[in-house]
Amino acid sequence: MGGVIELFVIMLIVAAAAFAPLGYFIYKFTQKNAEPFGDIEPHGDSPSLVNDLAEKAINFIKGLIAKK
Repeated sequence: MGGVIELFVIMLIVAAAAFAPLGYFIYKFTQKNAEPFGDIEPHGDSPSLVNDLAEKAINFIKGLIAKK
C-alpha cells in the first residue's frame, strides 16, 4: 500500500509542474483587464530584422523568377 501512496504523491507533483505555466498565464491574464502581459504593440507595427531579411529574400526570389 505504501507504493501506491508514493506513486500518488509523485503524480501530484508531476501534475502540478505540468499545469503551473497554465495557472501562471491565467493569473497574469486576469491581472490587468484581460491584458496578460500589459500594453504590448500589435504584431507588424514594430521593425524586425528577421522580417526585413525575409522580405528581401522573397523579393530576390521573385526577381529571379521574373528574369526567367
